[in-house]
Amino acid sequence: MTARTLVLLRHAKAETPGAGPDFDRRLTTRGETDADAAGAWLADERIHPDLVLCSPAARTRQTWQGVSIALAQAQPGQVSPEVRYEKGLYAGGRTEVFDLLRTVPDTVRTILVVGHNPTMSEVSIMLIPDDQWDGQEVELRTSGLAVHRTDDSWSQTEPGSMRLVERHTGRG
Repeated sequence: MTARTLVLLRHAKAETPGAGPDFDRRLTTRGETDADAAGAWLADERIHPDLVLCSPAARTRQTWQGVSIALAQAQPGQVSPEVRYEKGLYAGGRTEVFDLLRTVPDTVRTILVVGHNPTMSEVSIMLIPDDQWDGQEVELRTSGLAVHRTDDSWSQTEPGSMRLVERHTGRG
């Protein structure tokens, strides 16, 4: 079976919650720079998503935009991934993430999920197999990436099913 890669990305630094709806919070200038840096890191690591599952909130959409521009600049001619804006990544939690991953066809080799905490951190921790888990609580910071790999089918995505191969925080 072909190795599959899952990248979990917590959105970049966003505006402080204010009078407006949380859904509409935008990235700060630092957040825009950090999203670009996260994309550049993915390009340097030669990780290019086939599918992007993104929360529809403004800050996650902007994070994906920054990542996608950096990937395109670093890897000209690369095919753009399919992008799906999934309400469950905003309103839901880890169960919704696992459910979404299980529906992905096995022709997709690399998935990037752009979402929110605590869900992104919780899913990353839950995916780590017991033999790799050291009990350390690791929270993804803004622009934090967790790269997991498996040889299993996406439909078999369960807690403990994907090794953590890399963590990185994009900073511009």
